[in-house]
Amino acid sequence: MIKKLFHRLKRPLAAVFVGALTTFAFAPYQFWPVAILSPALLLILIHNQSNRTALWTGYAWGLGQFATGISWVHISIDNFGGMPKIASLFLMSLLIGYLAIYSGLFTWLLNRYFRQSNRIRFLIAAPALWLCCDWLRGWVMTGFPWLWLGYSQIDSPLSNFAPIGGVEFITLLLLISAGSISYAVLQKQWLHILIPVTILFTGFGLQSAHWVQPNPEKVTKLALIQGNVDQAKKWLPKQRWPTIMKYTDLTRENWDADIIIWPEAAIPAFEVEIPSYLSNLDSAGKMNESAIVTGVLNQDEKGQFFNSILSLGKTKYGDYSLDMSKRYHKHHLLPFGEFVPFEDILRPLAPIFNLPMSSFSRGDFIQPNIVANGRYMAPALCYEIIFNEQVRQNVTKDTDFILTLSNDAWFGNSIGPLQHMEIARMRALELGKPLIRSTNNGVTAVTDYRGKVVAQIPQFETRVLRAQITSTSGQTPFHKLGTWPLYLWVLLSLVVGWRFKASIQGQDIT
Repeated sequence: MIKKLFHRLKRPLAAVFVGALTTFAFAPYQFWPVAILSPALLLILIHNQSNRTALWTGYAWGLGQFATGISWVHISIDNFGGMPKIASLFLMSLLIGYLAIYSGLFTWLLNRYFRQSNRIRFLIAAPALWLCCDWLRGWVMTGFPWLWLGYSQIDSPLSNFAPIGGVEFITLLLLISAGSISYAVLQKQWLHILIPVTILFTGFGLQSAHWVQPNPEKVTKLALIQGNVDQAKKWLPKQRWPTIMKYTDLTRENWDADIIIWPEAAIPAFEVEIPSYLSNLDSAGKMNESAIVTGVLNQDEKGQFFNSILSLGKTKYGDYSLDMSKRYHKHHLLPFGEFVPFEDILRPLAPIFNLPMSSFSRGDFIQPNIVANGRYMAPALCYEIIFNEQVRQNVTKDTDFILTLSNDAWFGNSIGPLQHMEIARMRALELGKPLIRSTNNGVTAVTDYRGKVVAQIPQFETRVLRAQITSTSGQTPFHKLGTWPLYLWVLLSLVVGWRFKASIQGQDIT
């Protein structure tokens, strides 16, 4: 009995290990070939298995990937959720179990509808179904497109495909490569190894492609202030003005910068509570020919709360006023952190569902760029930077930079903030725009339009990052078209694959 049970479990157990390896493809480890090897091994593990075994093997792979890849989420639940450790571990397990559903769905669909071990299964159906499941994970319940395999390639030759089709296109190429390798191993068709080799060499060749051009006439001097404020003390009333003055003093030392940038919710107060201070800061910025951009919390006349970005000083908005239409308001809110689904049911159950600042309203999907000292910046607050379509649609012909303000202090000294920076770099590469990332305690950095970090300061230190970045002109194919050509290809692949599958089965019956 035990032997039989072990025999049934050995593939899922192996899949847990293989899925866990996937984390090494991402920051801070960045062993990018693992992102090809891991799905290739998964395809081998489900080969010639029942639909049920394929489902549990894929689910186990997802458990391994997310248990290791997003373990950092537990830090925020444990430190700020106000729950016993056993309860926080239970919630973390629920999240991991939910995210693993999508890899289980992938393996079940593949074995259910494309069972035959042929090129259609490995080179067409598997990549298409993987992208469909990734898309679902990035959409259901506002989405969580973290750890899409394509992000792991930001420093690999495959990164050069990002301006063409975005991170999803890179993921597609990874799955085609993985399918080719697994097909070659299972069928002893070794020439198929040439497919990933060709894809990699094409990526090398694309390094010489110039989709956008730097504009040397538009060079901007930046000062990014990393306050390193203790998250546990930040919102205590007695800490309000010490925190505000900390940012003010560091700003005063950097008035020679064109734009001074504070992180997300740098001001531990609602804007309506400190209009006199902000008016004075606005006047000081104008007097010094500089602009200040900061994250701030807002409340409108209807009592709705917003996580916002405010521009002060030398801007196009005139003198400071409490005009909500001149702010950027975060659209993609973090579930449970900034809003609670089914809140009438969940809030009474436990403190984790009643965190401070968990009742925000969302801004529009597309909003005007933030303008500071003549520069146009497409904003994304914290979690929003992982939604490439939202960022893409907010980048206009006037946009100089992508601006993302964040506060990853919730996640301590973990791999989470490093993964977050990796994702942000992909946005710069996809859209051909330099990226500015200002955070409370790191990673605070600036990238060029290819997503390469040109300036960065250490985490967990109070520092000011001084940098110069150059605006770009032109448009990448991804910025122009988005992902619809890719998903049209996915749809056609599934239709063609299904038709050929039916044709092959008919020949087998004959």
